[in-house]
Amino acid sequence: MTITFNEYRAFDAMGLAQSLRRRDVSRKEVLDAALSRLQAVNPQVNAVTYLHQPALDQAPGESQGAFAGVPYLIKDLHAPVAGMPLTHGSRLFAGDMHDFDSETVARLRRAGFVILGRTASPEFGMSASTEPALTGPTRNPWNLAHTAGGSSGGAGAAVASGILPAAHATDSGGSIRIPAACNGLVGLKPTRGLLATGPHRGEASHGLGHEHAVTRSVRDCAAILDATAGPDVGAPYFTAKPAESYLQALSRAPKRLRVAFTTKTFSGQPVDAECQVAVEGAVRLLQGMGHDVSEGSPVFDGAALGDACGTLLLTGLAANVAAREAQLGRGARADELEGVTRAAIELGRKVTGLQYASRFPVINREVRRIARFFENVDVLVTPTLATPPIALGRLSTQTMTMEQFHAAMMAFCPFTGAFNATGQPAISLPLHWSASGLPLGVQFVGRFGEDTLLLQLAAQLELAAPWFGRTAPL
Repeated sequence: MTITFNEYRAFDAMGLAQSLRRRDVSRKEVLDAALSRLQAVNPQVNAVTYLHQPALDQAPGESQGAFAGVPYLIKDLHAPVAGMPLTHGSRLFAGDMHDFDSETVARLRRAGFVILGRTASPEFGMSASTEPALTGPTRNPWNLAHTAGGSSGGAGAAVASGILPAAHATDSGGSIRIPAACNGLVGLKPTRGLLATGPHRGEASHGLGHEHAVTRSVRDCAAILDATAGPDVGAPYFTAKPAESYLQALSRAPKRLRVAFTTKTFSGQPVDAECQVAVEGAVRLLQGMGHDVSEGSPVFDGAALGDACGTLLLTGLAANVAAREAQLGRGARADELEGVTRAAIELGRKVTGLQYASRFPVINREVRRIARFFENVDVLVTPTLATPPIALGRLSTQTMTMEQFHAAMMAFCPFTGAFNATGQPAISLPLHWSASGLPLGVQFVGRFGEDTLLLQLAAQLELAAPWFGRTAPL
């Protein structure tokens, strides 16, 4: 028996795992379906940058776990996988290997996922569009001229093009939610400290980084979180996972919620009309469910918060590159770093210890202002992006100056980064498509630690406005 692509794509990851447990399909058939689809579409979308032959040879084995036999891909950023290269999307790190799995990767393996390889990332995850010089641009399966988002653009394109039902993703400023929005997927950035960051890192990107997945269904999002959440040994801090599984909690609708929404940026700027329509549609759905909905958003100094977080990220980038240069025993060559990356590294190297330390009180002040807003609000609704997915080349790290690049980034994705600073859970849901057929995500932000409530609301919206059957035309 051979599973057809239409049969394969009809499953989310949980459905595929259930079919495998019932032996309706074999693990080899599932692997063959994934690889066949990859071979058919990856030359067009350029989502997968590396396939691990040992994993392909061993895949039909008898691993156990909730997702036993389900194919999976790991983003080429921050996540070591034993025996696989980890380039961070940069020519400077080409060929860099690790001999261990990160704790999150190890948990994904224990859940039964078959890790086939890597998905594309922009250089060091700096861009909201995945166009690294190392591997070339990743294209949106809904329209190949447009971005698949970033920095988990390869993951988003791989799932949206039907290579597999879910994929690993990371988020230090929106990098799960942005590609979820661009590709018509579910993308949850969990609460800070809910997932393990070790053993290679104590905290991810100075506490701004989060790790999880992009998926086609809310239940996959919840079940993968069940498999990966919880601290690892020696974690500097953690957020405890609830006693009830996230998946089990989806069987109940959330309580009546106090919901605020905005169709303007936090600085009061308008967004693209279609992004506004997406939020207005979500508001109508929420009102129809009986939730209390009113217009409003937190008031804070977004420029100061962005500058403070940016300073931490740039110094971290400079330190990461310096460590690689020490490992190589030489400085980075001109052709090993993209232009915006090189400018960012130079800025990071100029930050003094006093300047670095001074940013933490700024972050604390603005995060507290945002948190006070959520004392009277359960969920905030915003567009995920300020425009539909942009054309490739509009966020070029090779032709733009640092100032041009930053301005273009803020014009495209002004809604996501603040919640990396607060550490709150935030999810993008595919609730609208543009007139030209491009997906438009809507972002829902919950209070710190209330991932369960956010997932329950997501499941309620998925039931009211199903998106699973809507697939990219590629």
